[in-house]
Amino acid sequence: MLNLSGKNILVTGIANNRSIAWGIAQQLHTAGANLGITYLPDEKGRFEKKVAELVEPLQPSLYLPCDVQNEAQVQETFDSIAAKWGQLDGLIHCLAYASKESLSGEFSSVTRADFTQSLEVSAYSLLSLSRAAKPLMSAGGSIVTLTYLGGVRVIPNYNTMGIAKAALEMNVRYLAAEMGAQNVRVNAISAGPIRTLASSAIGGILEMIHHVEKVAPLRRTVTQTEVGNTAAFLSSDLASGITGQVIYVDAGYEIMGMFGA
Repeated sequence: MLNLSGKNILVTGIANNRSIAWGIAQQLHTAGANLGITYLPDEKGRFEKKVAELVEPLQPSLYLPCDVQNEAQVQETFDSIAAKWGQLDGLIHCLAYASKESLSGEFSSVTRADFTQSLEVSAYSLLSLSRAAKPLMSAGGSIVTLTYLGGVRVIPNYNTMGIAKAALEMNVRYLAAEMGAQNVRVNAISAGPIRTLASSAIGGILEMIHHVEKVAPLRRTVTQTEVGNTAAFLSSDLASGITGQVIYVDAGYEIMGMFGA
């Protein structure tokens, strides 16, 4: 039976109750993990209040602001973890961003600024958080991030985010090679399309979901809970021999040929 009792796990990227990160946090809590939650700070404090109300039933022992574009704040986050927990057993990275303009139209029209910001938030942030987490994982641990098929195949309107996910997946492999020596595993979950606040910015997302429902071997797309179950598994000792991998949780869509992506 999956048991995360006694494990301290930090979850990033919860925006609302449709976030995949929210589904992951719920399953980690169900398995007994001690949770820390980060939120993106804003001037009016809207995210802080909104996310706090959402995660209250999970009883997180840490609730921290963390803007991954602010290196000082990233370090403050992990200093707080060190002071409160001493040890970190798991890190869930559910952070990605691309401007609405870079998720439509011709890919060659993406601006330098949009391209750079997307890579920084969506891919470099995994390095930044992992670097800060590494000293707290002296007893080993698990890092899990979220990716998508658009990082290996061309998906309409995914554009810059596809490049960011490709970079993210290579980050997983290089980090796994580096951190394996201290028994830290690094993996990615490639989830099928799910209606979230982030995915709603992608043109044609509903058509993508309906296509998966017709083509995928399971004839459906997946749920937040299913992705959460996989993240909980990868965070547990049951996955002790798995690292550097991209695990597809997409109802089998990735295996399809002429009827696939």
